[in-house]
Amino acid sequence: MKNAGRPVGRPQEIRLIGGLWKRSKLPVADLPGLRPTPDRVRETLFNWLGQDLTGWRVLDAFAGSGALGFEAASRGAAEVVLLEREPKLVASLNASRQRLKAQTLRIERADALAWMAAAAPAGFDLVLLDPPFDSSLLVPAMAAAVALVREGGFLYAESGALLSEAPAGFDIHRHARAGAVHFHLLRRGYTAAVETRRDAS
Repeated sequence: MKNAGRPVGRPQEIRLIGGLWKRSKLPVADLPGLRPTPDRVRETLFNWLGQDLTGWRVLDAFAGSGALGFEAASRGAAEVVLLEREPKLVASLNASRQRLKAQTLRIERADALAWMAAAAPAGFDLVLLDPPFDSSLLVPAMAAAVALVREGGFLYAESGALLSEAPAGFDIHRHARAGAVHFHLLRRGYTAAVETRRDAS
């Protein structure tokens, strides 16, 4: 979660918590408004998802430090697209990608809303939405993201309040709270038949 209240100070680091690059460090740039999704929240999310994301296509729409996107790639995702507008963060993400030899990661300097609006539909198994905590971006980001999630796929969203309802075609699959942060995992059109098709793909 990007929290505008984090004081500007010495750059920090976070550790990936699972998969191929477990315990590897990612830098957290010294920029106002940037705070990665906490370890406990990331651990809960990937427990919900089942840890092994082999073959998945993942979009991290507000990449920031890259914590969520790198966690997905570390767990076997076939392709992870990270979107970030800030040039300093794009450079940091590219440096981490090169250091970890993360060949399945693609980093694009882009406005997340514009990028998602132009993307092909149903292209991702998982879309991750963690916009700045005090912004109004979550609602338009969810509206843009829903079309990108394939049948049976997942949409993850962090916000300051519990989502009252899921977008059309989605169910709130899981929800938890960590301090002021509510985090939600939504699933599109889940049925046993969909799960069978996903397992066979």
